Amino acid sequence: MENGNRSSVPEFTLLGLANSSWMQMLFFSLFLLLYLLILLGNLLITVTVYLEPRLHSPMYFFLSCLSLLDLCYSTVTLPEMLVNLLSDNKNISFHQCIVQLFFLHFFGGTECFLLTLMAYDRYVAISNPLHYNQLMNIDRCCWLVASTWVAGFMHSFLQAALTAKVTFCGLKIIDHFFCDVHPLLALACTRDYFLEAMIVANSGTISLACFVVLLASYLGIAVTILRIRSEHGRSKAFSTCATHLLVVTLFFGPCVFIYMRPAVNYPADKVVSVLYTVLTPLLNPVIYTLRNQEVKLSMWRMCGYAKPPAKSKG
Repeated sequence: MENGNRSSVPEFTLLGLANSSWMQMLFFSLFLLLYLLILLGNLLITVTVYLEPRLHSPMYFFLSCLSLLDLCYSTVTLPEMLVNLLSDNKNISFHQCIVQLFFLHFFGGTECFLLTLMAYDRYVAISNPLHYNQLMNIDRCCWLVASTWVAGFMHSFLQAALTAKVTFCGLKIIDHFFCDVHPLLALACTRDYFLEAMIVANSGTISLACFVVLLASYLGIAVTILRIRSEHGRSKAFSTCATHLLVVTLFFGPCVFIYMRPAVNYPADKVVSVLYTVLTPLLNPVIYTLRNQEVKLSMWRMCGYAKPPAKSKG
């Protein structure tokens, strides 16, 4: 009998987040609401940037691309998790598992590169404002965004291809709510340290490259801000970067914890995974709209208001 992946492992079982039926119903209601909010928030930003001429600038173009990625990223895991919470059959085939892993890393890796690109964009806008429109014209922005998608595809293809080479045996139970590298490697017949090193090195190279560009961009921004004499100017420049820095922290923090280590599963992994697959796509639209007056005004104009409704004094 062949000992390959396809013959020995026809399917896996995803344990999910809860075992008891009442906890499953509670999580289903909660995550269904969060998923609908993710769809609504990110679609609203994408449509607003597309329809509002005042937002046709590189910064908002990148923001709409980020919203689209967040929407796709959460859709890779949440619908499958919601179905499993209501179903007694929690099985997923080997091929479906690898496809889910591929798209998870495709959209996640692309988002890493896009957030890094957005940091570089803020650096150019603050350090060289007079030539910003020339340096970040629409053609260059489209080319840069396309490059992030190509880089994300290469990363995910390598992760999926390496993981698919693993020979699985014994228990086919994945202690997670989606297919990912570490939970799958934990089911391998024997540990292949070279393969694990290749997988970690792939994620590590991306993380290191993004970290270097992020660090260089924010150091350049900090130096430029310190040179601004006006307190109002410094405050405005810092405000434009604080939002992005918060988003970077929320996304990269959990990802570094999960992927920048050997293939060992910890009980906290599922909770940490919720942070970057659910909460980050949910919070990104909130963070950007609450701290960005131009986006809020554009949304109100789309709803038929010339300006936001006045707050009631009563």
